[in-house]
Amino acid sequence: MKRLHLHVAVDDLTRSIGFYSTLFGQTPTVQKSDYAKWMLEDPKVNFAISARGAEAGVDHVGIQVESTGELAELAGRLKAAGETTRDQEGASCCYAKSDKSWVSDPSGLRWETFYTFGEATTYGEDDVPDMAPKAACCAPKPDAKACC
Repeated sequence: MKRLHLHVAVDDLTRSIGFYSTLFGQTPTVQKSDYAKWMLEDPKVNFAISARGAEAGVDHVGIQVESTGELAELAGRLKAAGETTRDQEGASCCYAKSDKSWVSDPSGLRWETFYTFGEATTYGEDDVPDMAPKAACCAPKPDAKACC
């Protein structure tokens, strides 16, 4: 089963955790000094927020899958549609280990399709070409050229 993923940059993490915990009726499943995530079943969504210096607002959206096969299928659809994708294997980002495929929609909104297979102790330290600095490890720079 696939799960919608939304990542929002916030100005005040503590206040935002309080707001979203009230909205969702539960506390975050992951909470760090700069990040929080709710894995909700109703609605089925992976909702994450972070306070890492990015402009407040929607950072990126995505689809989390449960297998590498589902990830390959989604990435294949993006490639078949003629969109340029940026694939990552074994990325360490958002306190998780994942394989990913990135794409920007025609308006420039960044989409992440990903399969998570483990936890990471840091937000992200990957040194990936065409990626933003670790403050925004989860997303390619908006003006970055995709390589794959």
